[in-house]
Amino acid sequence: MHQLTEFLQEATKRVPHEYFRVRLDGGDPIYRERVYCYELYHRLRCLWPADTPFSLSGELDKAAHPILRELGADYAKPDLLIHQPGDMAGNDTIIEVKSSNVQRAGIRKDLKTLALFRTKVNYRRAIYLLFGDKALDAVKRVRRVWGEIGEPPSIESWAESLNTEGELGEPPSIELWAESLNTEGELGEPPSIELWVHTKPGVPAREVACRLR
Repeated sequence: MHQLTEFLQEATKRVPHEYFRVRLDGGDPIYRERVYCYELYHRLRCLWPADTPFSLSGELDKAAHPILRELGADYAKPDLLIHQPGDMAGNDTIIEVKSSNVQRAGIRKDLKTLALFRTKVNYRRAIYLLFGDKALDAVKRVRRVWGEIGEPPSIESWAESLNTEGELGEPPSIELWAESLNTEGELGEPPSIELWVHTKPGVPAREVACRLR
């Protein structure tokens, strides 16, 4: 869905402060992923075109899906899916959302789901959206966990090729691109996970440099 980047930027910009950080009586405001994610879904739905074949689904239970069961992906309930229900060829984007307080166990679970849906379930895009004033710090944790996972399905992290000066080294080897062959047998884009950050209300989310590969 070519408009999704624009929609996601505009929808995150429209998330009000009270949904970005929830106020507590007698306590400091806190992040609540479900509150943020439901509001983000609402904002996206308000922007969704009527003439698109793609559907926006929230926390869609895949337990009864026979093809995903064979692929080992029927356990997942992604935060947001952009797809064409009933047509695996219409799988477009999977989005997982976490606050900047996310810890290692949650990161590991999300990354494995995103990698699986990107490479085996053939979703065109996989987005990890981190929200909160310390979202950029959370990105560092995500990259560390990604490097510890080992060998997720046909994806490696280009971040692990940082040299001593902190510059990107060589991209992943050509063998890792084998699963991105298109119908003409040509190499397409290497499988990747996009990292997005939404650092404060009123400002659109943005993708950070260096995707996970």
